[in-house]
Amino acid sequence: MKAKKIVALLLASAMTISLMACGGGGTPAPADTAAEDDADDVDDAEDEEDVADAETAEGEQDASDEAEDLDAEDYEELLAEIIPEETVTLDVFDQLANYSGEQIGWFGQIMLEKFNVKLNIIPDPDGVYETRMESGNLGDLVIWGNDGDEYMQAVEKGMLYDWNEDDLLTEYGPYIKEHMPYAIEKNTNLSGGVTYGFGFDVAVDPKARQDAMYTWDLRWDLYKELGYPEIKTLDDMVEVLEDMKEICPTDDNGKTTYGVSLFNDWDGDMVMYVKSLAQAYYGYDEFGFGLYDPSTQTYHPCLEENGPYIEALKFYNTLYQRGLLDPDSQTQKYDGMVEDYQNGAAFLNIFNFLGSAMYNSDAHAAEGKAMYPCPPTEAKPIIYGQNVYGGNRIWSIGAKSEYPELCMAILDWLATPEGRMVAEYGPKDVCWYYGDDGKTYFTELGRAAKLDPKTEMAEGYSGTFEDGNFKMNNSTWAIDAANPDSNGETYNYRKWASFTAEPNSEIEADWREVTGCATPDERMGQTDYILAPGTTYSGGVRSDELQVVWNQVATCIKDNSWKAIYASTDAEFGQIVADMISQANEYGYDQCVEFQENEAKLRAAAEDAVK
Repeated sequence: MKAKKIVALLLASAMTISLMACGGGGTPAPADTAAEDDADDVDDAEDEEDVADAETAEGEQDASDEAEDLDAEDYEELLAEIIPEETVTLDVFDQLANYSGEQIGWFGQIMLEKFNVKLNIIPDPDGVYETRMESGNLGDLVIWGNDGDEYMQAVEKGMLYDWNEDDLLTEYGPYIKEHMPYAIEKNTNLSGGVTYGFGFDVAVDPKARQDAMYTWDLRWDLYKELGYPEIKTLDDMVEVLEDMKEICPTDDNGKTTYGVSLFNDWDGDMVMYVKSLAQAYYGYDEFGFGLYDPSTQTYHPCLEENGPYIEALKFYNTLYQRGLLDPDSQTQKYDGMVEDYQNGAAFLNIFNFLGSAMYNSDAHAAEGKAMYPCPPTEAKPIIYGQNVYGGNRIWSIGAKSEYPELCMAILDWLATPEGRMVAEYGPKDVCWYYGDDGKTYFTELGRAAKLDPKTEMAEGYSGTFEDGNFKMNNSTWAIDAANPDSNGETYNYRKWASFTAEPNSEIEADWREVTGCATPDERMGQTDYILAPGTTYSGGVRSDELQVVWNQVATCIKDNSWKAIYASTDAEFGQIVADMISQANEYGYDQCVEFQENEAKLRAAAEDAVK
């Protein structure tokens, strides 16, 4: 009966939402959509007449509203059955987390209010995955950094909960089932016919592209002071950063400034910032031990002579030799890097969410300071196409969880428009709201918090906005996906009519005048970017033998890459790179390249299928 009640809710209330989400060039539902699969189950539902009315009376709003209200009550009754009377702590094993411990602040309060749970975030530094696998218990909620080897190992060893068992997805994940059929399909196919989760950044329209992520955020006030010099190449960027340091030698706290500040928390097979620079400049995508060019479907091994990874590595070494790289870059963690950008200690960040998002506070704007996109003219940044199948970061539930229904209900809420908005922008009606025109608006508090995460919360929510940031660090819907609750707008505040109508400061007005653009994404759309289409491709599983080799090569590349960054001379840099290549070859680098070249063929085939 529980499932039937939720199906009634879906058919009565989600029809309009689903149609809105798929309109305007969106993806039509597959022939075996969740709504159609579940329709047979409605025959004996207590609410059958209301459901029928909602299905057939398209123009009869009053009847539809009545059915929606009634079924919503049923849904709340069902949720009430699984919400614990006493507060429960759920372990969240999260490979994407930059935080360890209990989710605090406003989001922690929302979890308590809505589900009576606390979330214990468990990040994945070296050895944690192996330890938890050996224990036989990954946790309650499990978030994967990718859908590759470790995820597949967990699938093969029965470490994840089957979402079809006891109709878990149907009963407690109705929104996911109804609105993310392709993402569920992808995971089911990937996992051998069993559904264990879904990927991140799910899209509605496969023809749309995501907002640019590699925006080359640069201190625009200093750039203006220098007279807007031309920046064509990476070498030109080095010169501009050096000039900026001369006119701004100290940050807000009187500490030494640098061109760039890095951290190593997100290093994977390669140094994250090095491969990301190659993505931002050459338009290539990280791909195992190397980079993949979607425009030519060509694979570039990372140790390729004069290849994109080595060239990007040299850029950071040049910054170091010129005194423009924060010397703490290798040893500081994410929080240290964030503090650098919040205080103006670094002038350039290739990421929008680590540059302007950190620096552009109201206080800085009042001082005429800000970071805005200023890419080298020869840069061809990669921009990702939206993917109705979702990306490779997986939401899942641990097989040993005592609360699978509760976990599924939480994931389902995060996949609703409200959940997606709350995780991104804070509590509804406290930080944001829908206006009479149906579009999205920040409250005064919400706007201040977006521009300055250290803004103190209000209306019963404790701490700063930053304190309560969504610590799971993953997303359900893509930020540029259509929000069905917001009258044609997306989840991306940078594109809301209410936010872009007028410049928010004199320095923004200057940037708009010089570039002729109203938004950062509009500016990046002017570049000769390379589009990576969303596909069903997922990385292949490596053999145990290859994985041992892979880990050794990865350690070799990362350790030597950091050594190369800190080389004092060009000659020393060249020697370190040569040693890195030699050592990697001894470990079996060629085996890794051979594996990845075959993966490149599979990826190319998946791309061809959507073109």
